[in-house]
Amino acid sequence: MKTVTSLLHMDMKKSIFAIFLLSLAFSVSAQSRITEANYTDLSKRELSLKGYADSMINAQNAGTRFRSDSVFVRNFVKALQVQHSFDYAFDSIQSISRLYAPDSSFRIFTWQLKKDEYFYYQKGAIQKRTKDGSLQLYPLFDASMFTAKPMDSVRSRRNWIGAIYYKVIQKSWQGKNYYTLLGFDGFTVSSNRKWMEVLTFDEKTGEPMFGGPYFTVKPDTAKKAISPYRYLMEYKKEASTTFNYNGEMDMVIFDHLISESDEPHRPQTYIPDGDFEGFQWKNGMWVHVSKVFTDVPDEFKKVDPLLGNAPADDAIRDKDGNIDEKKLEERSRQNDQKAKEKVKPKPKKPGGGQ
Repeated sequence: MKTVTSLLHMDMKKSIFAIFLLSLAFSVSAQSRITEANYTDLSKRELSLKGYADSMINAQNAGTRFRSDSVFVRNFVKALQVQHSFDYAFDSIQSISRLYAPDSSFRIFTWQLKKDEYFYYQKGAIQKRTKDGSLQLYPLFDASMFTAKPMDSVRSRRNWIGAIYYKVIQKSWQGKNYYTLLGFDGFTVSSNRKWMEVLTFDEKTGEPMFGGPYFTVKPDTAKKAISPYRYLMEYKKEASTTFNYNGEMDMVIFDHLISESDEPHRPQTYIPDGDFEGFQWKNGMWVHVSKVFTDVPDEFKKVDPLLGNAPADDAIRDKDGNIDEKKLEERSRQNDQKAKEKVKPKPKKPGGGQ
């Protein structure tokens, strides 16, 4: 005959097993909010979108690129209107950047549209997660071409300073979330830009707001434009630069730049000198660190093809901080060679076509 104790143990085991099954069912349900029919629908739409996305980036004719972008945007919005599309990755569309916030409260899409060799439009949208799976979308409109002062203020999605974002860093202060965006802009024919700014959402309207008084930056001759609203690193087109978040150090780390021709008023002459700067999040602010490393760690001595890390062994400054003129001259020569290789004429195809 079974004792009361053994019966209680059996009941407890059954209860624990039942709780486990319920939690497992809840987990599966949470991960399967897209119905099978909607998933199939989104897969077909994604396949169609891939062609337009590739064309809007790579087509040789500007008119074709603009038409492809227009069709892509219309069809992409229709795809996002499918219920619970937030949980569909669209990860086969390689021509656009797709980043989820660390807390999965939103995701941001960004891409660029090439007008010609001298000008790129940045485009984008923020999709928020909703409980019922309906679409809550905030299109972003690049105002870079309409402002001479991109550092001057907090901006809305209607006058956004465009960039292709490659990192979202979530921080908090006094109960509020702050999302720091790192992005790239192929600014002009002679220089690139990398941006760092803080994204927040208006508590009343839910609208995204870009920038704010979140930076304390020490003056430096290689950073003429200093603003508390967002941080800009502009540099020579052919130079390889680092600008990314290091999770282990909990710091944004980037190259220190100098003018290769001693013209600090011309950002298109800036190149890395082998030192690294950084930003640390303290009390709701990104605080500037003028020199991150005394000895550069091994992971910063390798060239990263995605982030463009400059090899530390080729640093322009010596251990005492003095500029090695020979290395500076060699780095300049290498950058000029890269520029020449980019403008070499393409070989003609048979029949006289390009």
